[in-house]
Amino acid sequence: MYGLLALLTGLVLSVMVSVNGILSGSYGVFRASVIIHVVGILFACLLCAVRKENRKLTGHAPAWIYLGGAIGAFTTVFNNLAFGHISMTSIVALGLLGQALMSLVIDCLGLFGMKRCPFCRYNLVGLAFSLTGIFVMMDATVGKAAYAVLLSLAAGVTVVLSRTVNARLSGKVGALSGSLVNHMAGLPVTMVICVLAGEIMKPVSGSGLAAHPFIYTGGMMGVIVVMLCNITVPRLPAFRLTMLTFVGQIFTGVLLDVAAGKGRVDASFAGGLMIAAGIAVNMGLERMDAAGKKLN
Repeated sequence: MYGLLALLTGLVLSVMVSVNGILSGSYGVFRASVIIHVVGILFACLLCAVRKENRKLTGHAPAWIYLGGAIGAFTTVFNNLAFGHISMTSIVALGLLGQALMSLVIDCLGLFGMKRCPFCRYNLVGLAFSLTGIFVMMDATVGKAAYAVLLSLAAGVTVVLSRTVNARLSGKVGALSGSLVNHMAGLPVTMVICVLAGEIMKPVSGSGLAAHPFIYTGGMMGVIVVMLCNITVPRLPAFRLTMLTFVGQIFTGVLLDVAAGKGRVDASFAGGLMIAAGIAVNMGLERMDAAGKKLN
């Protein structure tokens, strides 16, 4: 069940990225991020009112569990700074590599109060498939700007840190309230970044924005994504969650491209296939190992 929720998270993420991309094209990346957080806060408040949630949101310890939204805000910053120096495919691949490495560290050490999942030898086969899929997605641009590579890796690390910290908070306030706090913590950070980036006074590009309200729904999807992560993070190993979410995101992206008449098999799709194969191998070996232990 939780594996399916991880795939669903990737599906919603893929749609959200497309919608937010259109919004960013009109307002700029950082100004759009502010709008996304505001919409997310309003949507989460509405859901809390409908569900009549009245949980205490403040005063929980440790204090760092409130930093998930602030950490997540830097994902956009790192990706935006890397953009234009290496290809978008490489940014995605390096971000996934950063997620994978950080997820393995959290799994092996049980950081942030997460369940410790020691790395088993039989997982090497699935890991090899997954890492090969990541490297398939990279291209020659990776060797041209070392700092952009580091920024993309850092973006992946912040994704995992943000969702893990958010999950710790949600354990105290609930998945929905945790999503609300995430957006509230991220909003002031994105506003400061927007000011520092000089986007506040830039004119809005595009036309007929009011006639396309769907471009403002990314914040709503963001609330759903954080809620799903708050549910799955405590129940799945971080590495498996990362890979399942990515597979859902990649294949949904392919379907969206096909629907838009831009369907083609590229490095991202090929890498996604290899990562999916790695997950399948890992799960199969884990079941065989569990069955063997029962027989003994």
